[in-house]
Amino acid sequence: MNDEYANGSESIGTNKDAKSKMLNGSAWMTVGSITSRILGAIYVIPWVTWFGAYSNQANALFAQGYNIYNIFLIIATAGLPSAISKMVAHYNGLNEYGVSRRLYYSSMYVALAMGVICATLMTFLAPGMANGDENVVPVIRSLAWAVLIIPALAMSRGFLQGYNWMAPSAISQFVEQVFRVIYMLAATYLIMKIQKGSWVSAVTQSTFAAFIGALGAIAILSWSWVSHRREMNSLINNGKNDLSVSTGRLIIRMIYQAIPFVVIESGVAIFMLIDQFTFPKMLMHVGNFTHYQETVLYALFAFNANKIFTIIISLASAMAATVIPLLATARAQNDKLGMRKQIENVLLLFYFVMIPAALGLAAVAQPVYTVFYYYDHAGIVVLEFAAFVSIPMGLYTVAAAMMQGISENRRMMKYLAIGIVIKLLLQYPCILFAQGLGPLLATCISMFVIDYLILHSFNMEFNLHFYEMSKPTNQILCFSLIMFAVTKLVMVLLGHLVSPYSRFLAFFVAMVGVAVGAGIFAFLALKFRLADQIIGPRSASLRRKLHIA
Repeated sequence: MNDEYANGSESIGTNKDAKSKMLNGSAWMTVGSITSRILGAIYVIPWVTWFGAYSNQANALFAQGYNIYNIFLIIATAGLPSAISKMVAHYNGLNEYGVSRRLYYSSMYVALAMGVICATLMTFLAPGMANGDENVVPVIRSLAWAVLIIPALAMSRGFLQGYNWMAPSAISQFVEQVFRVIYMLAATYLIMKIQKGSWVSAVTQSTFAAFIGALGAIAILSWSWVSHRREMNSLINNGKNDLSVSTGRLIIRMIYQAIPFVVIESGVAIFMLIDQFTFPKMLMHVGNFTHYQETVLYALFAFNANKIFTIIISLASAMAATVIPLLATARAQNDKLGMRKQIENVLLLFYFVMIPAALGLAAVAQPVYTVFYYYDHAGIVVLEFAAFVSIPMGLYTVAAAMMQGISENRRMMKYLAIGIVIKLLLQYPCILFAQGLGPLLATCISMFVIDYLILHSFNMEFNLHFYEMSKPTNQILCFSLIMFAVTKLVMVLLGHLVSPYSRFLAFFVAMVGVAVGAGIFAFLALKFRLADQIIGPRSASLRRKLHIA
């Protein structure tokens, strides 16, 4: 009886520790991801202004280059950062820290080789990937420089995340974005405003900024490695050191683990690439659109809205980066209860963060879009719709990461393949029905199907306690809808008082909307004890400080 009690207490303690690590890690990754995404969106305000009449063409060109770059980046890193994070957590869970160190060194050889190969391919194959647009060629080649060094950067992030050290990754993301934004804004201003040069050259320098940003991130991670070296050496010296795994075997195992990560992590990028290569041709079949109109419509969902709604999707990405090593550790220790609790905790945290964020963005879409670009009814409608689409896209990011964390890679690849087939089948009917919103609609439906298959799989394997999760889930949905309705009403009223065309006034209207929305949801979550189930005892302290009974 005492042994049983002790084991139960140990299990509860472990689950609490795992939840604490997840919340702490998610907090760091969320801060890093959100701040870098916000920086990556705010730069658009002056950037678009300096392009003037060429802004939509520049946005479309930027998006076309980045879609191809994202695919090559995923291939270059070969899913290894996530695989390394998972494997390091696995070996650390077995107290074999020496194997984790050798795994990192082996990964750097692979990173160097993959960077050189993929950068070379991008440089020489750029004309064939330009989809008939010669302006895309220099943009792709400028991004090859980033592909050369980012694999090594990504490996280092994965290694540190395997130790559950999320702060270095978060800080490096922020620094990477700062370096990138400073360079691209300086280059664009110089070319467009001082030299009165080509808008294509300005876009090319803006994409080359990814290389400059990567250099800044590498500097931060190098400093972090030096700072943690003594602690890592101590863990190695005090570890078991019983396992003998050759470098070749580590590389083979790493690649074996990474192959599913390549396919799974490229899911969203594949969907965007499908849009890039199918949307122009399909749109021409459903209506009499000019090339310029097609370019503008593509820019509205592929760049303009994408730049904004990916800020909230980055919340899901932060959770995904945190949960993989935690689930891998639980899997290594064969802790099925721990895995179930982790999955439930992550799902509730995702709902708590993502649903109100998405509905909030939809509510303040008009002033937010006006601040970043200019008042455009079509662009605002696209952003409102994209905000809702971000929920299934974000859930895919988190759910796919959890599938990888519990080593269900083959099943996840099968679900993704089903989603891609559905996307391809629905693309034309959706464009025929919704035109510029069609690609987003097809993506939304496909992602919902994938998400359902993943959650059903979790339930079959771990018997998730959906009944216990139903109350907080329903509260989140109810409070989010209340927040959306009130915030939207405030936006409509303010829209009658101030001009919707002024970017300056739109900024203050957006701030009012964000404050109202966040305040309502926070009050309801604290008042009705929803926050207690998500963030624990900290919510009681917040209630006291805010005088909420």
